[in-house]
Amino acid sequence: MSLLDTLVEQRIKDASARGEFNNLPGQGAPLLMEDDLLTPEEHRVANRILKNAGLTPPAVESLRHLRTLRHELAQTANEAEQRRLRARILALDLTLESARGHAMRVPESYRQAMLEKLGATEKPETSGQSHECRRQAL
Repeated sequence: MSLLDTLVEQRIKDASARGEFNNLPGQGAPLLMEDDLLTPEEHRVANRILKNAGLTPPAVESLRHLRTLRHELAQTANEAEQRRLRARILALDLTLESARGHAMRVPESYRQAMLEKLGATEKPETSGQSHECRRQAL
């Protein structure tokens, strides 16, 4: 343990001995841990809005599908089925890999659903065109 860790631990013990942690709001209740701790801070608000609106980003759906395919692969003994699943996993892996670090193509149906859920209106010049979401824009 570093000197700083030791100092922090000692201050916490001293405060606890003085009763400074008694009767805090939520005492005894489980902590509500958000699942976005690994998400960059600048993306958290946008992700929470989409989540609260009941929308799942296409990349998340793809990752869920990938996990399902890998589970199916682990469960099957049929060689032909294993080859088919490996091919689908590889194709999905390549698709996801190509989207990382680049502009992400947002399917028109997903974009329309986002606009409807958020009550947004679009400008006429953007309607019907393909759209890209850049990480910096979130």
